[in-house]
Amino acid sequence: MTRSELIILLAERFPKLVQKDAEIAVAEILKAIHAALADGNRVEIRGFGTFGLNYRPPRQARNPKTGAAVAVQGKWVPAFKAGKELRERVNVAVTPTP
Repeated sequence: MTRSELIILLAERFPKLVQKDAEIAVAEILKAIHAALADGNRVEIRGFGTFGLNYRPPRQARNPKTGAAVAVQGKWVPAFKAGKELRERVNVAVTPTP
C-alpha cells in the first residue's frame, strides 16, 4: 500500500473526512514519526509495531568496480519491528506458496 492509497482508503472509510483532510492527517502522523526518530526517540504503536534506530559501526568496504578499500562511516538507520498482534494476524492471513 502506498501513501496515496492509504489516503484514499481513509477518505472512503470515513465519509465525513474529506480527502484533503485525510492527506493532512497522514502527513502529520508521518511527520511526527520522522521527528521522533530524528530526535533519537523510538515510536511505539500498540498492536502494530515499533520504529527505532539501529547503529551501524564504521567498517571497511570494497568498491565493487575497482576492488579498492573504502572506509564507511558509522551511521544510524531507521528500523521497524512488528508487534505481536501484527505478526499473528499476518501469520493467519498469509498462506505460503511452495
